[in-house]
Amino acid sequence: MRATSPDLPWHDATRVLHGDAGLSGDSAVSPPIHYSATFRARDAEQFAEMASTPRHAAYYTRYGNPTHERAAAVLAALEGTETALLTASGMGAISTTVLALVQAGDHVVAQTRHYMSTAKLFDEVLPRFGVAVSVVEQSDLAAIEAAIRPETRLILLETPANPTLVLTDLAAVAALARPRGILTIADNTFASPVNCKPHALGIDIVVHSATKSLGGHHDLMAGAICCTAALAERIWPMHVTLGAVLSPMDAWLLLRGLRTLPVRMERINANALALAGWLERQPQVERVHYPLLESHPQHALARRQMAGGGPVVAFSLKAGYAGTSRFVASLQLATQAVSLGGVETLIVHAAAMWAGTMNEAQMAAAGIAPNFVRLAVGLEHIDDLQRDFAQALAAL
Repeated sequence: MRATSPDLPWHDATRVLHGDAGLSGDSAVSPPIHYSATFRARDAEQFAEMASTPRHAAYYTRYGNPTHERAAAVLAALEGTETALLTASGMGAISTTVLALVQAGDHVVAQTRHYMSTAKLFDEVLPRFGVAVSVVEQSDLAAIEAAIRPETRLILLETPANPTLVLTDLAAVAALARPRGILTIADNTFASPVNCKPHALGIDIVVHSATKSLGGHHDLMAGAICCTAALAERIWPMHVTLGAVLSPMDAWLLLRGLRTLPVRMERINANALALAGWLERQPQVERVHYPLLESHPQHALARRQMAGGGPVVAFSLKAGYAGTSRFVASLQLATQAVSLGGVETLIVHAAAMWAGTMNEAQMAAAGIAPNFVRLAVGLEHIDDLQRDFAQALAAL
């Protein structure tokens, strides 16, 4: 696969359209879908070359695929990394990366607030294989430094964190880790590369649930690992072994979604900030969490490392569990569904969503109160969103 230069003199809006230039041998303007599990060799010599080349784009789709190659090139250009790997889901990206880089006796530092399945990886999976994990408050740099041991190999970060939008100072953590030879991984799903570029702040590996903003239409499952070519060579064998393979169709859908990511995020950022500010002024609302609101306790950090606040707004109502459920059910434009970053606005009553997988103590530790709501803002007109939320609040 051709590595993409992190120094291309293009804006993101241009990178998403031309980041894969030169990777196709045909004249089609819209990229073809290479829906083949395997690829023909010309002769024995070429077959040997294909079989022995890591990440060959036309040998066997578990190893690589031309459609994967194009989507990965665009992602690498967006994140400013040398290359990228695609997986079948965001958890495929996270678990593949972590398992490729640790072994028994190693230690990992993680955050108190992670995506639920990421937390399970640290709480339940890694300890089974002799890997120790320390979980610390991500907004406390001193706590992160204190958790580092001689055997620490990875620090995994997620910012803004799900679901409370607590931020992690990426540059500061990278400055702690790099002199000690510790690799840093940042889950950039909530922000997207349009709003935050962790690699430019010193982070080694950037992972995504590409199901979210990158795809942008709630119609695919995908993950991404963006890093240097050297790190990709370390991670790729584990990817092949675990087999979290992205289908060519989903790779094509991801590439299509990436083409419009900057323009979609511009509208989503504006909608989310406007709606967050509007909610903050409503008497029925207890508190609003959004990085670019001045009321956010880490607003200054958000301004330093984020170009936009992203799609997710979290807030709590002056109502209990039943009232919050009634409010969510009263909305006409916001759909009750998990995920984020798509064209439609989605909303979840967090305590109801996580009730089946977390007990009350775990939800309290994660900051999920009975009246807590997570909103993923879409592309609807802001006036219509505010009108819909006003009628639902009036019903409380």
